[in-house]
Amino acid sequence: MSVLVWFKSDLRLDDNPALLAAQESSACLPVYCLDPDQFRTDQQGMKSCGQRRAAYLLDSLADLHMSLQKLGSGLLVKIGKAELILPQLCTQLGVDQIICHDEHAPDEQALVQRLATALPDNIRLILLQSNALFAHEDLPFSRDKIPQVFTRFRNQVEKYPPAVKALAAPERLPGWPAGASAFSAGQPSMTDLGLLPAGNEPRSSLPYVGGETPAKKWLNDYLWISQAVRQYKSTRNQLQGHYFSSKLSAALAHGCLSPRRIVHELQHHEQSLGANESTYWLWFELLWREFFRLNLGLHGKHFFLHGGLNGGSPPKGNDQRFCEWSSANTGQPFIDACMNELNTSGFLSNRARQIVASYLVHDLQQDWRLGAAWFQQQLVDYDVASNWGNWAYIAGVGHDPRGGRIFNVAKQVEQHDAEGRYVAIWSR
Repeated sequence: MSVLVWFKSDLRLDDNPALLAAQESSACLPVYCLDPDQFRTDQQGMKSCGQRRAAYLLDSLADLHMSLQKLGSGLLVKIGKAELILPQLCTQLGVDQIICHDEHAPDEQALVQRLATALPDNIRLILLQSNALFAHEDLPFSRDKIPQVFTRFRNQVEKYPPAVKALAAPERLPGWPAGASAFSAGQPSMTDLGLLPAGNEPRSSLPYVGGETPAKKWLNDYLWISQAVRQYKSTRNQLQGHYFSSKLSAALAHGCLSPRRIVHELQHHEQSLGANESTYWLWFELLWREFFRLNLGLHGKHFFLHGGLNGGSPPKGNDQRFCEWSSANTGQPFIDACMNELNTSGFLSNRARQIVASYLVHDLQQDWRLGAAWFQQQLVDYDVASNWGNWAYIAGVGHDPRGGRIFNVAKQVEQHDAEGRYVAIWSR
């Protein structure tokens, strides 16, 4: 049996059920499709995937290709729409099955459905669970009864803890189907996507480039070499630096690391060196990620509505103030420094994200969805559920029982950048 493994946001060998399922096939073709629409400007003047995230993605694809080559395989990267490319490959190469991981977001689910519709009857599409922290069947509640307040979600999960199982990487893979190499045009470049090269940003706090190999190296450093995780609770609200936060979000967003592997290593760390409030807080943040993912799967397109999940009435502005915010020209030094970091590096600390989001919505009275879309374009670590869930939370139309979050910029500056060091780094 010949199998095509369709990679999406799971760019790793480790803890990858789709790759493990393909081990016993006679031939295996790993494929990734780059949809050109993701890199084109839309009617609002924004892209689904901007320059910095595209560069991280290409680095991740190149790293995955090299890792697959060591197993006797490789990654075929094609520019085009998956629902057009994959059926053609399967038909021409005699592939019997496509194996991929399931999705939790509406657009991604729709893509999988378009592929299923386009496939001939003799080609099976097999969906496997992945990228989530918990298997659906292990949750202490049904998927349609997910608690809508994070604290209740966390309490149930910790009272009835689901299993966290990380699978080993395959040791060997079957080779490509005969003739598949004729479809390879090599690894694409930024120019192939219509984007300028990203270049290096020496001020960035993101400590590694894209790919499973550097992500695993960073995880080992964070947990075992620097042991910075042991101070995470006290440093997580800092704005700048190498070790102030876990910096795992980019690897998680692209699937270079699985959340299960991180938890497995975190538990090993706690067993060896002892648990503390900071090691618990990393688990706490991974639970937040899972909470948003599960609720996006439950609520679907309602996650993206102006009125959010409960039909709220946040600001509707869409004017010059958004343009000033997004281009780091508000005249507020701290806000502009934050936006300059985001726009030039593709990264922003969690504290800074909350402050600039609150400023856009509550001070500038702009539509929160504009900010979420700008973050989607700019962030290296863009994750659909966490990004849109957190923006709705700030705007008061998401899962916040207190009706939103308003940050006083002057007070935040006094608490987190009283000496102006961060503003000095990121001012123009």
